[in-house]
Amino acid sequence: MTSQPRRPADTRTGSAAAPPSPAALRPGPRWIGILVGLTAVAAVVGLLTKQWCRVNGWAAPGVHVHMCYSDFAQLFPTRGLSDGHFPFYTPLPPEQWMEYPALLAVVAGVTMWLVPDSGDLHERTVTYFDVNAVGVVLCWVVLVIATAYTARGRSRDALLVALAPGIILTSMLNWDLWAVMLAALALWAWTAHRPTLAGLLIGLGTALKLYPLFFFGAILVLALRTGRWRGLITSLAAGVAAWLAVNVPFMLTAFDQWFRFYTFSGDRAVSFSSTWLSLAWTGWSGETFSTLQNGMFALCCAGIAWLGLSARHRPRMAQLCFLIVASFLLWGKVYSPQFVMWLIPLVVLATPRWRAFWIWQAVEVYHWGGVWMESARITSGGAFADGAWWITAWYASGIVAHIVALVWLMVTVVKDILDPARDPVRRTALAQGAPTIAPGVAEDPHAGVYAGAPDRLLLPPAGRGLQPAEGSTSGS
Repeated sequence: MTSQPRRPADTRTGSAAAPPSPAALRPGPRWIGILVGLTAVAAVVGLLTKQWCRVNGWAAPGVHVHMCYSDFAQLFPTRGLSDGHFPFYTPLPPEQWMEYPALLAVVAGVTMWLVPDSGDLHERTVTYFDVNAVGVVLCWVVLVIATAYTARGRSRDALLVALAPGIILTSMLNWDLWAVMLAALALWAWTAHRPTLAGLLIGLGTALKLYPLFFFGAILVLALRTGRWRGLITSLAAGVAAWLAVNVPFMLTAFDQWFRFYTFSGDRAVSFSSTWLSLAWTGWSGETFSTLQNGMFALCCAGIAWLGLSARHRPRMAQLCFLIVASFLLWGKVYSPQFVMWLIPLVVLATPRWRAFWIWQAVEVYHWGGVWMESARITSGGAFADGAWWITAWYASGIVAHIVALVWLMVTVVKDILDPARDPVRRTALAQGAPTIAPGVAEDPHAGVYAGAPDRLLLPPAGRGLQPAEGSTSGS
């Protein structure tokens, strides 16, 4: 049976009490202070996990044995940073080009300026590490606060971001937390009905790491379903403008160095816990695996779009963002340990089930240990633990476990989309008197400009094709 399109009046029914004001759902100063304090404690634990390397250096295999590897320390002496060469602006041999997007390279270069020239490379490397560690901890604090404000009536869920083992262990491995922070701020801005600001933040995040770009895919699905295009157009325009403002100067002055990130991403071989490692024996090139990766990701995106347009009730923004980013990681050629940080705030907003979260994080800790034990075995030429078989078994089982755990979370979110009564976010919103989109189904607290919009495009089984607006003028 074809479901009937929802009338505009349906979007504000289901609760006799007046909905809570946005201000009433915001976390208070005391709660924010607690979150910041707990994040600081977690950051100290994260720094302690790197202490052996701060004292003894980052040489292999010790850096892997003690699981304190950091790109901050590895790239400082190998990418010209220790010699004062700012990324992209200084002519360097190709082997010293930064293989990262433009804004991340800017962060790496600006923090280089904060390192005094003491003449001792180890001392300067430690200082560079410490400067960047402070930077990512500040990003972590902003990330936690942004998640608390985005979660609104479930701000307690931000505790998961503050104390996540995945962030404690990987926050100081690379600059990913800068992008994660901008992505979280973008979701907050979207929730606050500020699509232009959200797009600007997505654009800046994409200039740091690629994955915030995928948020536009979630917005596109919601725009198709509601027929409201203004939010997509304004956010996309702002995002493109922000990305161009960062990248165009480097494209014009150092195109080859700027383009290194894209050539490196396409050419690199399968590595670091990828699903495709099981096919590494084939000898296929990095380009072949890139084709496979992109094809599978495109299929997943098509499936997510169909789900978003065919589910009886419109999916939540965070659910779509999580499914898209998770699909990208699931099929990526590389699943670096720090990529778990991309998912943590999205999991907290998409499926805030605390027990499931801690199970997933326990799996990621197990996987983390396996990665570095295998790295220690390889870089020591098999000398570490006499090349014991259990090291590779640990690594292999860690890969399987963390992929299975990710798929489990994705399946959980899909079930929540198909049956919103399962969704803890909608249940909480309903209990707090939020507006509803159908009897017993609360509106998405993160809907932004799509809040209260009737559905215009529904695919089977929810509907068939374009639905009439029924007098609504909200489709602009």
